[in-house]
Amino acid sequence: MGEGLAIVSVDDHIIEPAGVWQDRLPKRYLEVGPRVIVRDVGPEDIELAAMLRSRNFTVDTKRPVELWAYEDTLVPTSASGLGAVAGREQDEYDFAPRSFAEMPAAYYEPLARVREMDRDGVLGSLAFPSYPRFAGQIFLEAKDKDLALLCVQAYNDWMIDEWCGSAPGRLIPLCIVPLWDPQLAVAEIERTAAKGARGITFTENPWKLGLPSIHDGAGHWDPVFAAMAAADLPLCIHIGSSSATVITADDMPPSVRAGFVPFNGLISCFDWLLSGVFVRHPRLKLAISEGGIGWVPFVLERADWTWEHQPDTRERLPELPSHYYHQNVYGCVIHDPHGMEIIEKIGIDKIMMETDYPHSDSTWPNSIRYADKALAGLDAQTAYQISRGNAERLFRFKPSALGSL
Repeated sequence: MGEGLAIVSVDDHIIEPAGVWQDRLPKRYLEVGPRVIVRDVGPEDIELAAMLRSRNFTVDTKRPVELWAYEDTLVPTSASGLGAVAGREQDEYDFAPRSFAEMPAAYYEPLARVREMDRDGVLGSLAFPSYPRFAGQIFLEAKDKDLALLCVQAYNDWMIDEWCGSAPGRLIPLCIVPLWDPQLAVAEIERTAAKGARGITFTENPWKLGLPSIHDGAGHWDPVFAAMAAADLPLCIHIGSSSATVITADDMPPSVRAGFVPFNGLISCFDWLLSGVFVRHPRLKLAISEGGIGWVPFVLERADWTWEHQPDTRERLPELPSHYYHQNVYGCVIHDPHGMEIIEKIGIDKIMMETDYPHSDSTWPNSIRYADKALAGLDAQTAYQISRGNAERLFRFKPSALGSL
């Protein structure tokens, strides 16, 4: 099936280039807004060393570190220890912070990214932020909210005009919103939709970020969800976008932590299905990124059982929770052999593929080989839907051909 097969990946990642904010913020904010600096990690720099270790980076006092500086925060430009490794052999993976000079240009430059997509058989790519974090949490945590709003707008303008604008028909614009203010979020949804946005990244669980939950009785988020539905922009929640993951112990190894991360997708799906959000906003579409799909039948069975046995659930939902999954929710898969064996139970029209470039889970540069194996035995129309058709429909994406740029 590999002959002619192409993928539209709905979960990749960008390492933002240094000019995203420096090229767009007003001059008065350049020295406090996001900017790239280089620092030595001296023996006395306890706070910087602790920050690096908290993000699973190794600390090398003999090697300068390239950092994003914003207000009083510092974050390595390579985002996370395993967040920028595509193109390296697994035995070369390490947790050293990487500078832009040490990273392939495809991590942060759109035309270089498209060349790597061509090599991998990836027709289209939707990419989540790295430095702002998956839902733009860095700006939620900022002190100066006027500056933070400008930073959100600058990111979105760069995403639409430069990242995606440099490669029409290959890169899908995914935007962030000011999470701290629903009315500002609505305004940014409407602004970016008019500019060509095709999706909004949102947190899987706002309560974990100190915000009202999706269960908030006052309808805190309803204007946001209504604006997204009206603009036909899917709500994309990436696992870990609540800045929290399932843990069993503070000292559990990084590999165990990484293995647990997809559980966020399972938990989030159950939470959203029983929340009543899709009753109030039947046109809202939700994509759960990097969570896999093998668990979906269990969640639907458990959610429906809960509906049948817990009266409060029936007060919120006139239909079984599984009804809202099939109406509103999409699952995304990198590598999930079990999930692909049960696609009929999940819904063929509700599955999309992802390559996770340039993270350590990425299938690049062998994504077509993985897809060919995953889709083996399916008829051509079903394979088309899962590999690209569902994504093209959901994101209203009309791709150009491979090698077209």
